[in-house]
Amino acid sequence: MAKGLGKGINALFNNVEGEEESVQNIELKLIEPNPFQPRKNFDKAAINELSDSIKIHGVLQPIILRNAKKGYQIVVGERRFRASKEAGLKEIPAVVRDMTDAEMMELSVIENLQREDLSPMEEAESYQFLMSNLELTQSKLAERVGKSRPYIANFVRLLTLPEVVQDYLRDGSLSAGHGRALLGLKTKKNIVPLAEKSIKEALTVRQLEKLVTDINENVSRETVKAPRVPIFIRETESQLRNKFGTAVNIKRRDKKGKIEIEFLSDDDLDRILEILDVQFDEE
Repeated sequence: MAKGLGKGINALFNNVEGEEESVQNIELKLIEPNPFQPRKNFDKAAINELSDSIKIHGVLQPIILRNAKKGYQIVVGERRFRASKEAGLKEIPAVVRDMTDAEMMELSVIENLQREDLSPMEEAESYQFLMSNLELTQSKLAERVGKSRPYIANFVRLLTLPEVVQDYLRDGSLSAGHGRALLGLKTKKNIVPLAEKSIKEALTVRQLEKLVTDINENVSRETVKAPRVPIFIRETESQLRNKFGTAVNIKRRDKKGKIEIEFLSDDDLDRILEILDVQFDEE
């Protein structure tokens, strides 16, 4: 990983406006898309609107490129690049910078995250991409992108949803809040049917959370035949499910009991330990 990468990102953003002498017109045919682009879908209507503006005013802010084996690769500015092609331009103003894969990766992902119009799954995949490729923990990533650690953990957790439910989050049929609520189900086979019910009946996140609580309570009664769970225990389980993004059971007997937090993998366990702020001495 590039040394001092976090500080370098701000410099790369800030220097674009301050170095007008480095702006040059580059032929569009020499430019390749960003191989690390986290955005999977570009709003065609928004591209067309930007294209219309470019036809009248031109490209007001240069895109950022880096040298490639054949021509250039986009680091920041793929929307402007696509809109310029749509507008029929042959060239586009650009700043060409020397940049490592790690710097390009972080800059392109963070630039997209700052736009705040990624789908929940694109955002989740962006965080996982940075953690995997830059070898960052959730805590370190949270510092880099200016988010809290639980915020990062809740989004990354969405990647454990069934693929069909992830698609619902990608196309806007469900929100990130719906996804987190579904992850609290004790019986995972219920996730897809409940997701589809949520879409069909236009359930709010709060309504879905209540439904998840009711379903989990019924599962507990049917499998364990336990007495009715006190309401404050159910409410506490619901709050803990929202915090950890996974199934949580509180088992109480007399004046003592235990809390069970489900995890699906070693990475998921690490995520929960980070939320609990459990730290281990490094040897």
